[in-house]
Amino acid sequence: MTIQEPMAVSGDAEPVVPLMGCPYKENPYPLYEQMREDGPIHRVLFPSGVNAWLVTGYEAAHATLNDERLGKNHDRGNDRWRARASIMPEPQHSQLQVHLLHQDPPRHTRMRRYVTDAFTPRRVDALRPRFQELADALVDALPEAGPADLVAGFAAHFPFQVLAETIGLPAPLAARFDRDWGKVVQPVGPTDPGRPMYEARLHGLQSYIAEVVAHKREDAGDDLLSRLVVARDEGELTQEELDSMIFQLLVAGQEPVTNQITTALIALLRHPDQLARLRDDPALLPRAVEELLRYDSAFELTTWRFLAEDDDLHGTAVPAGDSVIVSLCAANRDPRRFEDPDALVLDRSPNPHLAFGHGIHFCPGAALARAELQVALGTVLARLPGLRLAVADGDLEWIQAVLGRGTVRLPVAYDGRV
Repeated sequence: MTIQEPMAVSGDAEPVVPLMGCPYKENPYPLYEQMREDGPIHRVLFPSGVNAWLVTGYEAAHATLNDERLGKNHDRGNDRWRARASIMPEPQHSQLQVHLLHQDPPRHTRMRRYVTDAFTPRRVDALRPRFQELADALVDALPEAGPADLVAGFAAHFPFQVLAETIGLPAPLAARFDRDWGKVVQPVGPTDPGRPMYEARLHGLQSYIAEVVAHKREDAGDDLLSRLVVARDEGELTQEELDSMIFQLLVAGQEPVTNQITTALIALLRHPDQLARLRDDPALLPRAVEELLRYDSAFELTTWRFLAEDDDLHGTAVPAGDSVIVSLCAANRDPRRFEDPDALVLDRSPNPHLAFGHGIHFCPGAALARAELQVALGTVLARLPGLRLAVADGDLEWIQAVLGRGTVRLPVAYDGRV
């Protein structure tokens, strides 16, 4: 990969590093290495035209994720950020974007407790046998002897099926969920040719959420969706908070896991000795999953954070309302925190990676994601012997999502289906 040269922007105090393009999405790590060596914070440019501040080192990332001066609410963004930011249009922004990722205490604290109670390790462990059934059924449906696309045939479905079981989404409604609705988290501009399709998906998802709420109001159970609806009816949540939390569960609760299954499998396919070791020693799965999360996290960058006032951040003056983003992938490859960080060491210990973030916005579904990854990888490796890429590594098409990593497809071959 060719390191992208910083661009000089008129009126800027320092050059801006562009974070875009296929070479960057295929392998951002050489660029991150260069940025870490140059310092902990950098001005960067996103495809939307937003200039932001990117934090890259482990120590700086950890401090930023726990910095109480930084808030997540979009209202903190300044006019310069708002003019370019890819945010959902109104009225949908006010109706669907007041979820946990965009809230600060005390509102965030009040809303988060509903989700964390549903995703405790104890609840997740009780559901593992069901997760295994779901994974086996998907592998059963793959071609007997390959080739197969493990995104379309497995990774695109397993996380949503697990999520539906965990939050109490009824099977008939789960069967009608359109995965393309998840694309609404990447808004397009008013003049973009794709705007009509984007708006159609947005309205379709809103109608679906309304159906879910109506169903749970009529047929409540002991599940997360039912408890959220009851909280709204009892005045503990607003309608916008309810709809936004369901929106976040349906969209953020599955696509990152789909991508993480994909990046983990690619990492193993690129290291066949490690793949064989994990296949032959399933007891290694919990530690291996932590290392695969560190090695190539599907949640590459965090969402926006903002300072309320002009202030210093890691020795750099950052204006109020400018977007501050943490590169979790860059932090997880920092040699000052991890020995031989570019090596895949399945039994690495300790392994304090930041793949799920840190602080008050640490991913509330981390225990569920860990269980999904362990079941998914264990099942695929055990039941598809001889697993290997069916295309050249360079032919893998990486998604162009701003914050995430993953591939559109994962064509593989194998010797047969066990």
